[in-house]
Amino acid sequence: MPILPFKDDAMKPALVLSILALALAGCSASATTVGYSFNSGPGLSPIPGSITYGGQPRTRLTKSPVGSTFSHEFTNQVGREVHETYMIQPDRSLKIIDRYVKRERIWD
Repeated sequence: MPILPFKDDAMKPALVLSILALALAGCSASATTVGYSFNSGPGLSPIPGSITYGGQPRTRLTKSPVGSTFSHEFTNQVGREVHETYMIQPDRSLKIIDRYVKRERIWD
């Protein structure tokens, strides 16, 4: 007796691959719910609480070397911890290069 009740043997691999894809998608989706939500890349815009929210700061970091990075931590509007990493640009402006938001754990 066949395990999968299909008349066409060509559909069996497609079904197996789709089940495997669903299983893997579930694994990667659950990785973001462990406690942190990560954002990185060139398109990060400032959010309330960011150093650059509302524009670049008036004072410039003149003693720090160009390309150096530093962290900034704050609490967002819904009470979650936000950690941002900034890089100093050649014109001494700041660029957000990484952000992650700590999520609440509902099982604690």
